[in-house]
Amino acid sequence: MAKIIGGIGASHSPTIAYAKDTNKGADASWKPIFDDFSVLQKWVHEQKINVMFLIFNDHITSFFFDHYSPFTLGVDDSYITADEGGGARDYPAAKGHKALSQHIAQSMMNAEFDLSTFQKKPLDHGFFSPFSMIAPEVDGAYWNGTVVPLQVGVLQFPAPTAKRCYQFGKALRKAIQSFPDDDMRVAIVATGGLSHQVHGERCGFNDEAWDNKFLDALELDPEELTKMTHAQYATKGGFEGAEVIMWLIMRGALSDKVNKVHRSTYLPSMTNIATVIYEDTEDTNAVIVDPNLTHQLDGLEKLEGTYPFTLERSHKAYRLNLFLRNLSNQIHRERFLADKEALMSECQLTDEEKDMIRELKWIEMIRYGAIFFGLEKLSAVLGKSNPEIYACMRGETMEQFQASRKVSMTYSVGKK
Repeated sequence: MAKIIGGIGASHSPTIAYAKDTNKGADASWKPIFDDFSVLQKWVHEQKINVMFLIFNDHITSFFFDHYSPFTLGVDDSYITADEGGGARDYPAAKGHKALSQHIAQSMMNAEFDLSTFQKKPLDHGFFSPFSMIAPEVDGAYWNGTVVPLQVGVLQFPAPTAKRCYQFGKALRKAIQSFPDDDMRVAIVATGGLSHQVHGERCGFNDEAWDNKFLDALELDPEELTKMTHAQYATKGGFEGAEVIMWLIMRGALSDKVNKVHRSTYLPSMTNIATVIYEDTEDTNAVIVDPNLTHQLDGLEKLEGTYPFTLERSHKAYRLNLFLRNLSNQIHRERFLADKEALMSECQLTDEEKDMIRELKWIEMIRYGAIFFGLEKLSAVLGKSNPEIYACMRGETMEQFQASRKVSMTYSVGKK
């Protein structure tokens, strides 16, 4: 089984990324940042950490208010840096652990945490600012471990409570420890904070005394921190500093008693930049695979001609489904009708995917991983009705399919 080695807490201020990218390590004002993060880097290397579960919040870069979720889990195999206005950082993509993320998603849903998931989204400084400083670069080579990112929606209220974050961590512990890989050594990394406020007349607020009390409680009495409201966190640590509730996810995922091996804070400007390391103290040998992990879909394999849209299928057919979904965009649609070959090539569809669209191989697309509601858009663009797709998927003529209905009718999602 996978083993949780410990937890890391680290600020994610863009200050950190700026310092790294501009080689400020020798500057007296910036050196404490590098010194503190070097401790984390050394620990990751010495403990042979090969997976980081990294908790962060996006800053309205890839996650906007048109769809804003409390907990959003990355389920991809790669994550690139985002452009936050001045161009993306020149830092390599983080490799995702797709199998672990899919396992965690299923386990957390079974535990009744209603997760959202994401793919193909670049990640901003909330993730990469600390990650690029924590991931050890050994002998000129980047860390070759993998990550599972969790984006927490703490910018728009209502937001997850401190207690809910701690409970999430408890369920996350079980999810990770039930993953069948004896060689997996996991660090739970929480980012954000400590005290700071970056908006309004109160911007520039800090309270180092509160920061130290928070770190004391996080180590020794995290339950006490779960009783605080968002308003209380904002009062004590600044409004944006209230994002430290994400650290409770990390703490909840660790053993009740932890071994503190590192703790530091440094307040050069707007944010009290903190780093901590807690090592887990419990043995995980007794942990076994959750026998109910797949029970919600168990039995579906007996339903002939049924293809549940799982995360595995979603990842495999993402490009095809995106192409079909974009047919609801007028410009994409017009380009498809004018020269679908050029558009399919531009969208990097494989030869197999192109052929399925070109030949309208409806059932083949379903078996491949296309979701029906993408096919529905394609049929509407081509002026075909839904029953025509149904008949083809069943290997029947329209007459045969309509004869199986109580009323013979045609319809589509198109205007006509």
